[in-house]
Amino acid sequence: MLSVKNISFSYSEVLAIDAISFDVKEGEVLALLGESGSGKSTLLKLIYGVLDVDFGLISWKNQEILGPKNKLIAGPEFMKYVTQEFDLMPFTSVAENIGVHLSSFYPLEKKQRTDELLGVVGLSRFAAVNVQFLSGGQKQRVALAKALARAPEVILLDEPFSHIDSFKKRPLRRRIFKYLKSKKIACVVATHDKNDVLSFADNILVIQDGRALASAPPEVLFKNPQHPSVAAFFSEHSCVDGDIYYAHQIKLASKGPVKARVVKSYFKGGNFLVEAAYKGELLFFEHDISIAPGSLVFLSLDKSA
Repeated sequence: MLSVKNISFSYSEVLAIDAISFDVKEGEVLALLGESGSGKSTLLKLIYGVLDVDFGLISWKNQEILGPKNKLIAGPEFMKYVTQEFDLMPFTSVAENIGVHLSSFYPLEKKQRTDELLGVVGLSRFAAVNVQFLSGGQKQRVALAKALARAPEVILLDEPFSHIDSFKKRPLRRRIFKYLKSKKIACVVATHDKNDVLSFADNILVIQDGRALASAPPEVLFKNPQHPSVAAFFSEHSCVDGDIYYAHQIKLASKGPVKARVVKSYFKGGNFLVEAAYKGELLFFEHDISIAPGSLVFLSLDKSA
């Protein structure tokens, strides 16, 4: 089990990570959700041993993970870290990049392993292409496959799908997280996009300004966000008289506790997201059709929806 106990870290005098704790078991996925600058990447660097913790302890199977004060080369053998800056060899092929750390004494096994991972990241037909000719999203997929090549026990992913086209992300996420589960690889993934992890994470840790704002399984956090910053990661939301509601929980009604004035309607494909003014604040609700700006509407609230 990956164990992070009450760790804190500062850049000079600026506190970047403040008393964060969590555990990740074999085969589990922990998602770190937070906006840019919240401390997600710093936390991954501390886990990998790129930085030294000021306080607290990080360990895997009761083996402490040490930072640069105690270890010349960062990163334990059993762990891989995929950063937002791809560590690739641009003038060699995709297959060579993936298999660079696999033993050439067993060429058949090396090829089978490389072919397997090419399939996982959807790059089988690019095996012989030099990395320099790939797009940013394709390079990101090569980096993912390369990190998985030697079957790590723990993998750390920093915004792993940020360069990948939306229509490619969906199947890739399914394949990657299915693979991690099948191999019982513990994963900590940092992202600002809930779509990257909502269907795959066993637990989500929401980070704000280096602090743990909330921690729970995805469904629990979604149903009980407790804080506007948590709700914001899941969907459009509104604070109405002190309570948090998602847009789908607010409905147009003939009568209701809320009387608001429509500001604008946004087409979302299957419906419209309607922006309205209420008590000097903006709230959002869903409706089948567009509503004219300036319209007065009554709204009902239903947290069970």
